[in-house]
Amino acid sequence: MRDNRSPHWRQRRAFGALGSGRGGDDGALIGPPGRRPTRRLRYFTMHLGFTAASAADARELAVGYAEALSLLRPEVALGASALSPADAWHRAERLFCGAVGPDGERCVDVADHPGFHHAPGPGDLGWGDGD
Repeated sequence: MRDNRSPHWRQRRAFGALGSGRGGDDGALIGPPGRRPTRRLRYFTMHLGFTAASAADARELAVGYAEALSLLRPEVALGASALSPADAWHRAERLFCGAVGPDGERCVDVADHPGFHHAPGPGDLGWGDGD
C-alpha cells in the first residue's frame, strides 16, 4: 500500500481532479432514489404443465388449478386463464366466461356455461339470458 491516507480522502482527491461537471459544485454524484420515475406494472403469463387422459379431463383439471391459485393468490387473474396443448400454445382456449356485467364485473363461470352470468363471490349479481 503506497498511500496511508483514508480511502475517503483519496476518493475526494480523485473527484476533485476529474471535476464534477457541475461548475465547481461538490454535490453528490449519485442522487436519492426518488428521482427515477416508477415503472408501470406489466402483465406476465405463467404456464403450468400437466398430463391428462383427454382434452375434457385437461379442461377440468385446468379450471381446478386456476380456481385454487386464485384463492391462494388474489392477484392471479382468473379470467385470463387459458388451456392449450403443450406443443401448440397458439391454440389456447379460454377457461372462464369473462362476460362483462352491468356494473363492470366479469363472469367467473366456466366458458360456454348455460344460463345466467355470475359475478365473483357467493350470492353476487347474476345477469343475462338465463333459464
